[in-house]
Amino acid sequence: MLHDITSSRYIEQSLRLFLLVLLGLLISACQEPLQPQTNATPLTTPAASFPTTPSSLRTPQFGNGGQVAPTVKVLASVDPTLIIQFPLVPAASIKSKFPNAKGLVTVFQNPKANDFDVVTVNVENMPPHVKFTIFLTESSSKPFGHGEYIGDLITRDDGSYEATLHLIAFVAFAADARNPEVSKDQSGDASGIQLEHLGMWFDEVTTARRVLGDPKIAGTPFDGGRGLLHAGPQAMTDGQTLPVL
Repeated sequence: MLHDITSSRYIEQSLRLFLLVLLGLLISACQEPLQPQTNATPLTTPAASFPTTPSSLRTPQFGNGGQVAPTVKVLASVDPTLIIQFPLVPAASIKSKFPNAKGLVTVFQNPKANDFDVVTVNVENMPPHVKFTIFLTESSSKPFGHGEYIGDLITRDDGSYEATLHLIAFVAFAADARNPEVSKDQSGDASGIQLEHLGMWFDEVTTARRVLGDPKIAGTPFDGGRGLLHAGPQAMTDGQTLPVL
């Protein structure tokens, strides 16, 4: 019996000694400083490179002499962009009641960035809280010829609004595959009928009658759905015989 007790105490003391030695080794390892790795590759951040000189501007050619409306202005821009602007003026239907109405159309093209053009239509001093449709047309005056709906806008309290549209503008055309035809655009012969003008219409004839105070105003087809002649008269026009697009 005494031999068993002595043996048990010896094992217990040996275990305690082993644990103390192990604890000491762990504490020593934690206190040693980390040695840097001499073969590690230092991280480097490449220096940022920014242009030091402004990009050169140029005014590109748009159309040929006598083929573009005199109201069209080509803005200086960085190659390969093309930016043009032209004004909109009140059409006959609203000119007497809204003589100060005006608009500005800006068309931006960058063939390397997008397959479409960006068209912004800014208007001021228009009838407030009225929805207008925007069309590209064959002609700027009646009967307007072929047309393409491209968007709409709803004026604010002060009669202003800015619409931004993404579409093909410079080479827009209408075509009837049953009767192919050719017309002239800025580059020469082209398919179909070129849509080289832009105008705005009241989207509801009832709204036009109320705003303009004339219950006899006739409807037009310049809006989709709700009957053939539910749209109102033209409100804004580029007013040009020569192309603006």
